[in-house]
Amino acid sequence: MPVTAQPHQPRRRRRTSRLLVAAATVVTAGALAAAALPASASAGGNDRGHGGHGHGQGRYQDVQLLSFNDLHGNLEPPAGSSGRVTEVQPDGTTKTIDAGGVEYLATHLREARKGNRYSITAAGGDMVGASPLLSGLFHDEPTIEALNKLDLDVTSVGNHEFDEGAKELARLQNGGCHPTEGCYTDKEFKGADFPYLAANVLDEKTGKPLLKPYWVWKQRGVKVGFIGVTLEGTPDIVSAEGVKGLKFRDEVETINKYAKELQHQGVKSIVALIHEGGFPASSSYNYDCDSPGAGDGISGPIVDIAKNITPQVDALVTGHTHNAYVCTIPDPAGNPRMVTSASSFGRLYTDTTLTYDRRTGDIARTSVESANHVVTRDVPKAPDMTRLIDKWSTLAAPIGNRPIGYVSADINRDGTESPLGDLIADAQFAYGKAQDPETDLALMNPGGIRAPLTYTASGAEGDGVVTYAEGFTVQPFANTVNLKDYTGAQLIQVLKEQVSGPNEAAPKILQVSSGLTYTLDLTKSGADRVVTDSIRLNGSPVDETATYRVASNSFLAGGGDGFTTLGEGTNELVGADDLAAFEQYLTANSSATAPIAPPAADRITVVR
Repeated sequence: MPVTAQPHQPRRRRRTSRLLVAAATVVTAGALAAAALPASASAGGNDRGHGGHGHGQGRYQDVQLLSFNDLHGNLEPPAGSSGRVTEVQPDGTTKTIDAGGVEYLATHLREARKGNRYSITAAGGDMVGASPLLSGLFHDEPTIEALNKLDLDVTSVGNHEFDEGAKELARLQNGGCHPTEGCYTDKEFKGADFPYLAANVLDEKTGKPLLKPYWVWKQRGVKVGFIGVTLEGTPDIVSAEGVKGLKFRDEVETINKYAKELQHQGVKSIVALIHEGGFPASSSYNYDCDSPGAGDGISGPIVDIAKNITPQVDALVTGHTHNAYVCTIPDPAGNPRMVTSASSFGRLYTDTTLTYDRRTGDIARTSVESANHVVTRDVPKAPDMTRLIDKWSTLAAPIGNRPIGYVSADINRDGTESPLGDLIADAQFAYGKAQDPETDLALMNPGGIRAPLTYTASGAEGDGVVTYAEGFTVQPFANTVNLKDYTGAQLIQVLKEQVSGPNEAAPKILQVSSGLTYTLDLTKSGADRVVTDSIRLNGSPVDETATYRVASNSFLAGGGDGFTTLGEGTNELVGADDLAAFEQYLTANSSATAPIAPPAADRITVVR
């Protein structure tokens, strides 16, 4: 069932402009700025000279950079809190706005491009992976098709692009039907007609980048280069099989290397697409993170990265943390440089104006302006995206619409300990007990919980009904539930690893099954935040010399997310996939007349 583009939306200059680009050409990090009221920022003054909309050939030419990140295959509007953004009002209060959905994203981007003959659309990675069933069931082919229709020009890879390994990523780029499942329609999958950039991802055997390190956009004498990288720590948060045979290099060193190469090729305007991000002081998308000073309102890995990337790079489009910000952070020369992120799931897009100096070939950074915009749902749906969703929904419906359980209210994934986290841990504990009665507890990583369970029906199933598609959206990774033995001392160490080592700066608090309790004292630092004497299992202190049987998903059991001690367990039993365990639990413990209520989330006592 072929999908056709809107007649009034011709394929933009992509094919011709790419013919002009050398095999290894540039990507530039767009100069982005902190979001003030309204959500916009500027890296300097506003005197941009001539050619603001591309109608003249003056010295200065405004180039529009539209960007987004962390779409994660969310073609349909995300549910619950995953489909909302928070906006600061002029009086200081906040309101939430329903946002996201590729039908609306397409409309917003197309409207934003009108009148801008010099317009580039770029992304900061994690376009696919951890996707809802509509895309994930088909190995994200629907999302690549949607991105092609969105006229995406270029994206960096993210960590989730490696969930199914380098060969599957290459298939998404180059096309071809799935190696085991074959073709899903009567048309062979064509792959992405935009380049994935992976400058810091090297093949261990050849030492060369897995994909293109950079790409150059050209239009009427204007050249902008883009360099794409993912976070160096990708192997720590992806299964070992997904990154097998690959090396991940330092983001700053890699970007600086290729920025120099682009400069030697005569490309002076450069944007870095970086799948690594920061943590703004406010969750509101239009928060002014430059108040009181440049970059004062943002923390996290992107700050040090931004401060060390060569001044030759003019702007940074970032992602990974799923946060929204438009900030200026000084480069090594002390000059302001835009750093942006558009939240996640297609809820926002960033519109950045880069003023190109035709005389120097560089960006006049004092004129860079940027703002995040909400992908509201009060605009017309893009018909071609509706047709795409309908096509894949028809194929997914027999699987996705099947009821697997019932809930009495929304079960959210928010908070240090979440109701949904407790529910999933209980489901894995019950599954573990069924496989081995000696199972003592279960642990679940919060990053593996991708969406809430909502009470309101997403389709025709009725309120309170949990469909297989909704369960898939919550746990889309196809991990198995594994059992391993640990000493009590190792179990205590696992809990301390939540807040120490690689997780000290950004703690990853495991969701725990019923019976395990402890106190998390956030007034302390490092491993001391887990109060050892408070750890209890079924009311009794954990015996450091005893053996405990623990259920967890295969990612955690392999030591993922910085939990190296979990990788040291013994006597492993590999079970069924985690979604099957979740489905079994919901089916066994809920019905239309006795739905599951949200757990109290009172197993971890948090001291702040």
